Amino acid sequence: MDVEALQAQLRAFAAERAWQPFHTPKNLSMALMVEAAELAEIFQWMTPEQSLAARDDATLKEPIADEVADVLLYLLQIADHAGVDLEQAVEHKLRKNAIKHPVGKTQRTTANS
Repeated sequence: MDVEALQAQLRAFAAERAWQPFHTPKNLSMALMVEAAELAEIFQWMTPEQSLAARDDATLKEPIADEVADVLLYLLQIADHAGVDLEQAVEHKLRKNAIKHPVGKTQRTTANS
């Protein structure tokens, strides 16, 4: 996946529709949350086992893929408009997580992790 090409495509898509005034990091992050909620809604009342089995359900595969794509597309736009180099940010965060959560150290899972 070519992140920069996707971001350029998204910029062009927005420009063709004169959406640039609305594509601020604030508005895009709010839209991202809406799309993430739509993804969560698909799984909302499933058991953990049903949510795992959803990958093999033909009726759920497309709605899940659509919402995952929406979340990713908004995330790409936020990074673009906020000047975040996604590759660099991900690599940096993975390094930080490795320090925060070293192998072999048992931790209780919390909301702050």
